[in-house]
Amino acid sequence: MLESLIQNRLLRHILFWVIAFFGTALVANIHFANFEAALGYTAFLFPIQVAAAYLLLYYQIQELILKKRFILFTFSFLLSAYVFSVLGRIIVVHVVESIWREGVFNQESIWEILTEIPHVIAGYFFRIYSLPIIMVASKMIKDNFEERRKREQLENEKANAELNFLKAQIHPHFLFNTLNNLYALTLQKSDKAPETVLKLSEMMDYMLYQCTSPCVSIGKEIALVQNYIDLETLRYGERLDLQFDCAVDNEHSKIAPMILLSLVENAFKHGASGAIGRPRIQIDMQLKNEQLRFHISNSKVAQPTKDQRNFRKGIGGSNIKRQLELIYPGRYELKTNEEENSYEVQLAINLQNPEQ
Repeated sequence: MLESLIQNRLLRHILFWVIAFFGTALVANIHFANFEAALGYTAFLFPIQVAAAYLLLYYQIQELILKKRFILFTFSFLLSAYVFSVLGRIIVVHVVESIWREGVFNQESIWEILTEIPHVIAGYFFRIYSLPIIMVASKMIKDNFEERRKREQLENEKANAELNFLKAQIHPHFLFNTLNNLYALTLQKSDKAPETVLKLSEMMDYMLYQCTSPCVSIGKEIALVQNYIDLETLRYGERLDLQFDCAVDNEHSKIAPMILLSLVENAFKHGASGAIGRPRIQIDMQLKNEQLRFHISNSKVAQPTKDQRNFRKGIGGSNIKRQLELIYPGRYELKTNEEENSYEVQLAINLQNPEQ
């Protein structure tokens, strides 16, 4: 009901003028002996006020001021203010007072009203233009509110489009890496290849069909991470030093999909891949009272600190940070620490929905 009223322009205008009419009558009642006279006075002046309002709003402001035709606006406004004030004075003197004023009184002629410009403007300008000014102010407030709402809507749509693009980057990025791993196993004619295909199938089913919503349960994300770890364990075998500790007080807590997996994938990509000896990856995940803390560290081959592997500038690092900015603005903290032989990421997210 309220939404339809807000959207229906005709109903908004009718409601405004109904309220304005009776509000003006109540104010006018102070100067009249009875409410009937106040209603009559308001009813006779009301058409002039309505005409002044629409002329001011839809011609003098929209067609003159907004188009910077200031000289024409000044002339038009002064002329209309004079005409409407004169009409108001004529109606009051020759109609309203004739009906409701008691006793004998001198009645100004129309010529006298037309020529006493300062007196007419001083006495009737505010009476006539009080409602038009209120209407213009209401329209400006409403337009400003709608403009801000549209701007926020466009920003949200832009953010959602960007977020969908970032998510679309993750899937082929992950698939490409995993297929490379599978290819290596098939070249080795490894018995682990069928199990790898099965794990990959489960993960792709989840990513394509189950994590299309903005948030998923953290239990499902943990299962996804575990599947990915299992895939990489199949690849590296016993030479990988891996530790995954997870303590979650509520597996139904909601989290944006794929963020944790991206961090884990980067640790394997830049830690275990190409490492000589026994690569190390440690993952610690804790969730308590909707406060998530995710810590992951990996060993890496010593390299110049200029980041030749482009972790911070590649798809993984920049993608994760941008997603966090879009989904959890002001609710996350991401820290990285790179040493000569190790890389560490600490992520903290407040999963509590602020709208709840």
